[in-house]
This record gives sequence, structure tokens and C-alpha cells, in this order.
Amino acid sequence: MSPKSEYQCTGKLFEDDFAVELSPAPLKKEEEYKREIVWKNVGYIVYFHVAALYGLYLIFTSGKIETFLFSIFLFIFSGLGVTCGAHRLYAHRSFKATTPLKILFMIMNSMAFEDSIYEWVRNHRVHHKFTETTADPHDSRRGFFFSHCGWLMVRKHPDVKRKGQTVDVSDLESDPVIMFQKKYYKYLMPFFTFFVPTIIPVLCWGESLNNAYHIAGMFRYTYLTNMVWLVNSAAHIYGMRPYDKNINPRENRLVAFLTLGEGWHNYHHVFPWDYRSSELGMYRYNFTTRFIDWFSRIGWAYDMKSVSKEIIQKRAKRTGDGSHYNPVWGWDDKDLSAEIKADAFVRCSRNQ
Repeated sequence: MSPKSEYQCTGKLFEDDFAVELSPAPLKKEEEYKREIVWKNVGYIVYFHVAALYGLYLIFTSGKIETFLFSIFLFIFSGLGVTCGAHRLYAHRSFKATTPLKILFMIMNSMAFEDSIYEWVRNHRVHHKFTETTADPHDSRRGFFFSHCGWLMVRKHPDVKRKGQTVDVSDLESDPVIMFQKKYYKYLMPFFTFFVPTIIPVLCWGESLNNAYHIAGMFRYTYLTNMVWLVNSAAHIYGMRPYDKNINPRENRLVAFLTLGEGWHNYHHVFPWDYRSSELGMYRYNFTTRFIDWFSRIGWAYDMKSVSKEIIQKRAKRTGDGSHYNPVWGWDDKDLSAEIKADAFVRCSRNQ
């Protein structure tokens, strides 16, 4: 079976030409790249958003409160499959998990419909290794729309495919849970993303099929997807850079709140192996960290990596934009004089 035909059997909805060229030739000239719109992907994205808007309308007109609350639960449940599972566990290996927890993350991730863990992690590792270059799948230098969702609507830059082959994914290929999901993703994704969220409201509290599908299915999924996309767009454009002012990723409180803790992005790109993905840990819009800590108490999550306070302070002092002493970080506030706090607040306000 050719690489292309094998790739077409994975059950992906969005067309992704990443794996088609296993040994792509070097790009000779930058001019050789011409933006090519993938109209099938555009059609899917438009449909999802139209269906989600209809679902939002149904929430306020005919949907039952139980369906809305169920959608919130599914948003958190499926979102953690991305933030905890695909991102912090597999993409960055910032902690270890037992097999039962890996299986749970696989189910949660399948409900999120952000691609299989294997493909999500591969793309994310490419993003970290080549951030803000032509090899970055969602290069924020190309604007908010491109980094948010436009990158899914066009063919990848050849550098993404060529440089992507340098990223090691052998650890993923040796994990039976990941490879099981990858093999059966075309069945797991629609079952957990659309069937389960639709059938439970219908059977358990008599919701209509139309309401259940458009609220718990389409609205919940599309809302979650846009929140995840904000990490690639807003968190790379808006906010402070207290740890490294020389890179684009920012600390964005709103994105952190909306994504269960993934918006502290300047910190994450400086210290990607920290399981907290933030200096603030679970105490500042970081439900994902709390979730990992909960499982650590029963032994399902262990060997969590983190960065010492001293190293963080040294890095912030050396490369940060000066906003690190904003009282929001909560470090040693009692030891700071009123003058220092006032000066820090003014500098942070200017940097925002």
C-alpha cells in the first residue's frame, strides 16, 4: 500500500498532507510555495460553525437545562483529553501515567475530535521545534486568522512537511494505547464526539434528537475547538512575556481561563517540560494541573516534572520583559516594598 493510500484509511475528516510525502525534496526557492486553499476543509469548518450557532440558538429557545449542563461537563471532559493527555502527557512527557489513565485520556481525546493523539502530538512537537518559522504548522507571523484556523484551510508549507520528518515520534509508536486509537480513530471519533453526546440526553432526560445533536454535539465540539485554537492564535499575539521577550508566545489570562490552564504560553514555551504548564500551578486558571494532581494522589499520575523557583526567577530576570514582578505571579509579595510593587504595576500595565 502506498503512503498516500495508507494515510487515507485513518478516518481523518480534515485533509492533511503532512504524511503524504515521507521524504520530500528540499524547497529550492521560497517562491515555489503558493497558497492553495483546501475547499473541503473550508466546507467542514463552515458547517461546524453554522451548526454550532444553531445549537447556541437552541440553548436559549428549546434546549433543556440538563442538556446545557451536560455540554459543559463534556467540554471539560473532552478538553482535558487534549490539555492533559495529548499535550502535557504525550507531547511533552511532563509526567507519567498508568495504563488505566492512558485509556481514559484516549477516550477523552477521542471525544475532543482534535485528531488522534499520534497526529496531534506530531504536529505539536513540530510547532515547538520550529515556532514562528515557515515550518510551524500554525505560524502566528501569518496573522491571527491563519494561526487560529486558517492553517487548516490551506496546504501546508513544504517546510512543515520537510522539517516535520526530523521530529522523533518513536515513543508514540511504542505505546499500544496511542496506536490503538490511531488504528481505530475513524470509529472512535464519531462514536465519542457525536453519538454519545447525542444519545445520552435523548435517553436519560427526554431531550429531542435535534437539540441533543446540535447542543451537546456540534455546539460543544465547535466551542471547544475554538478555545484550543486560541492557544495558537491569541496566546501567541496578545499578552506579556515575563520569561522570554524574544519569542512570540504570551501570558494570556483569558485564554488560560477558557482552556483550563493552557494560556500561560510564554512560560510553556520556555519550560515545556513542566507538567503545570505555568509557574502558577493549579491556583490561577489552571484546572488541568489540578486534574493531574488529583490523579497523582491515587497513583495514576506520577513523576511530574517541574522547574524550580530559582531557575524561573533567573530566566525571567535574564530574558523577560520586566513584567514578572506583577503581583499576579504571587511570589514574595510580602517582602516587596510598596514602591517596588507600584513600579512593577506601572511597567506591567505598559507591557499589556
